Amino acid sequence: LMSLPEKAMRAIRGDRISMIFQEPMRSLSPLHRLGNQVAEVLRLHRNMGRAEAKRCVLEQFEQVGFADPVRAWRSYPFEMSGGMRQRAMIAMAMVAKPELLIADEPTTALDVTTQAQVLGLIRSLQKDTGMGVILVTHDLGVVANMAQQVVVMNKGRVMESGLAKDVLDAPAHPYTAKLFAAAPMIPQVATPARPPVRDDVILELRNVSKTYAMRAGGWRKPVTVSACQNVDLQVSRGKTLAIVGESGSGKTTCARIAMGAETPDEGGEVLFRPDKGAEPISIHNMDRTERTLFQRQAQMVFQDPYSSLSPRMRVQDALTEPMEIHGIGSAADRRDKAAEMLSWVGLDTNMLRRFPHAFSGGQRQRLSIARALTLDPRLLICDEPTSALDVSVQDQILTLLEDIRERANLSYLFISHDLAVVARIADEVAVMRAGVIVEQAPPDTLFYNPQHPYTKALIAAQPEPDINRPIDLDLVAKGAGSPQLWPEEYRFEGMQAPALRELEPGHKVRCHA
Repeated sequence: LMSLPEKAMRAIRGDRISMIFQEPMRSLSPLHRLGNQVAEVLRLHRNMGRAEAKRCVLEQFEQVGFADPVRAWRSYPFEMSGGMRQRAMIAMAMVAKPELLIADEPTTALDVTTQAQVLGLIRSLQKDTGMGVILVTHDLGVVANMAQQVVVMNKGRVMESGLAKDVLDAPAHPYTAKLFAAAPMIPQVATPARPPVRDDVILELRNVSKTYAMRAGGWRKPVTVSACQNVDLQVSRGKTLAIVGESGSGKTTCARIAMGAETPDEGGEVLFRPDKGAEPISIHNMDRTERTLFQRQAQMVFQDPYSSLSPRMRVQDALTEPMEIHGIGSAADRRDKAAEMLSWVGLDTNMLRRFPHAFSGGQRQRLSIARALTLDPRLLICDEPTSALDVSVQDQILTLLEDIRERANLSYLFISHDLAVVARIADEVAVMRAGVIVEQAPPDTLFYNPQHPYTKALIAAQPEPDINRPIDLDLVAKGAGSPQLWPEEYRFEGMQAPALRELEPGHKVRCHA
C-alpha cells in the first residue's frame, strides 16, 4: 500500500478498506445531506444508480439505529446530534461491505444500546463477508465483546499483547491492570435507597416540552419534531441529577432549556432559586439584569472540548474572558483566579500561556471545567463531559467533579448515556427515551429494581470487561426497539405515552395503570 500511486489508493479507500473516524463532524461535509454523502460511496465504487443507492443507504440507516431513515437521508449533519452523526459515519463506512474495517473509537459518541446494536452489526457483517476489523478503543467492555487479539498501548509503545482471553482474564502489565481498575462499572449488588429529600431545590423544570419545525424541502410543509415532552425534574442543592438516554432522546434539549438557551413550548416553565428559601426566578422571563446574574450562577461544560475552546485564544485569555464579561476584579485578580482554577482541575499554572492545541483531550476537558468555575457558579450543567475520554482520564474527571462538588457545594445536572458513570456520580437518575422520561429513581434503586424495558436494555447493553459475559443483544433489542413492541403495560404509539407513576417512594415509571 505504501508504494501505490494515489489513483490506485482511491480505488481501495472506501471500497476494500473503510474507516470510521472518532469525530464525525470533522469527517462529514456540512454542505451536503447525509443520504447523498453515504450514497456517494456506492456510486463511486459500485457504479450504482441513484434509486438503487438510496435503497441500500436507507436499509443501512435502519441497521445502524435511525428511527426514521428517510428523515436522516434528508438531514444535514448540523441538524443531528453527535450520536446521530456517528451513526451516519458508521453507515458510510459499512455500506460498501469492505474487506477491512478500521474503526477508530467508533462508539464513544453513541449510547450503550446503539453501541451494542452497532457492535452486533459489525460482527454480523464479519460473519457474512469475512471482513477483518482493526478496532481502536479505550473501552475494555467493547474489547471483551469484539476482539480475538488485543494490543495494549501507552505513550506509543506496546505494553502487552496476546489473545483477548489471556489479556482480559489475567492482565500481566501494571498499565493494563490500571485500565481495568479505572473502568466504571454498574454496581453488581445494590440495595434500594431512600428517596431524595426535596427541601432545597435549586433548579426545577415544570411540564417542559420542545417542538422543532424541520425543513422538508421543495413546497412541502415543514416536518414537526418533538424533542422532549412533559418533562418534570428537580435538582436539589449540592446534589447531582443525571439524565441518561440514547442519542436523540432529548437530553441536551432539556439542558439547553435549563440554561435558557432554548425556549420551551407554551405551558413549560424553568425555575431557579439562587439561595435556599429565595423566591424562584423564571429563567425564560428574566430581565437583562436578572439574566446576567443567572449566567454567573449557572454554567455549562460541553461534550466536545475541541469545539468549546477557541483555538486562537491562550488558556489564560479563555479563563479570564468570563470574568471580563461580568466585570469581576482587576486584570491581576482575574489572572490569579485563572491560575487558582487551573490548579483546582489538576493542571500546572505554567500552562496559562499555551494554546488549546497543546493539550490532550482529557486536559482540554479539564480546561472547560476550569473556565466554567471561574465565576463561582452554584449550578453546573455537564453535557456528556466524559464520553470522548479514555477510562483512566474519565476516572480522573469524575473524581475531579466529585471533589469540586464537595468543595464548592455545587449542584450538577449531569447528562450522560453511560449508566456506569451515572451510577458513580448521581444522587438521582432520570432515564429518557424518545423525548419522555420513562423511569426515575436513585441509582441504587434503579439498578436493584429496574422496571421499564428500556432501563433494562440500558443495563444489559453496558459492556463489561469480561469475555465470559457478552452483551445480551436480544434483551437490548427488545428494550431499545419500538415502544409499540414493549410489554403491554409500557407500550405506546407516537407521543401518546402513559403517565409517569410512582411505584414506591422516589421510584417513578411510565406505565399504564
